[in-house]
Amino acid sequence: MDLIPVKDADDPRLAPYVSIRERDLTGRADGRFIVEGKVTLAILAERSRFKVESVFIGESRVGPLQETLSSLPEGVPVYVAPQPVMDAVAGFPIHRGVLACAHKGAPLTLDQFAGCETLLVLNDISNHDNVGAAFRNAAAFGAGGVLLDEKSCDPLYRKSIRVSAGSALWLPFHHGGTGETHIRFLQAAGFDVWAMTPAAGAQAVASVPVSGKTAILLGAEGPGLPQSLRAQCRPVRIPMATGFDSVNVATAGAIALSRLFASR
Repeated sequence: MDLIPVKDADDPRLAPYVSIRERDLTGRADGRFIVEGKVTLAILAERSRFKVESVFIGESRVGPLQETLSSLPEGVPVYVAPQPVMDAVAGFPIHRGVLACAHKGAPLTLDQFAGCETLLVLNDISNHDNVGAAFRNAAAFGAGGVLLDEKSCDPLYRKSIRVSAGSALWLPFHHGGTGETHIRFLQAAGFDVWAMTPAAGAQAVASVPVSGKTAILLGAEGPGLPQSLRAQCRPVRIPMATGFDSVNVATAGAIALSRLFASR
């Protein structure tokens, strides 16, 4: 471990961690992203496909994190500061006392997902909690990856990573393009694309035959998938009590993924 004590909130080595909340919301143009918390740091160090640039922790966290810090790649600096300095750098209280900075690297292409058996596809999902939960569900039920259109939010946003239980750090994903682009790719690659919808006429999820590769397509909370996308896919619904026609988008994905997982 390369532990480096830091006493000054203006230390230039801590620049990636300055005002992280505001910078995350406005977007980072430098290809970096921030990880927060003990569990996600361990995944970043031990299982992630992303390159770790540095770690920034509170003084009280050195002992409890010793095993995780020892698993970091050689040469990764670990900046250690008193809690007030951490809070001043971040711009708000960092109760977990654990931050790390990593690089996104080259994005994965759609073609790299052609051989997957199960994919989760997110269209216009703009809530970070929902994206994180969708990744967690995809990982739990053995999906080979996640496709997100350009309108969906960044799965490497701090909260998305945390809600995903760190799965966004290792589960392959492609972020970009449109729903139409994704559907064309998936169908050309031989996927049966399930468009999840409460619309009348959609097939109940328990009765849909499962054979070969399957992609589960989810739309935005509220409006759901546009008709133009549903018309190109197999419409699938989740039966529920009279007077109620929908569940949270991540929950819908979990139900459909569980159906596939059990059938395989």
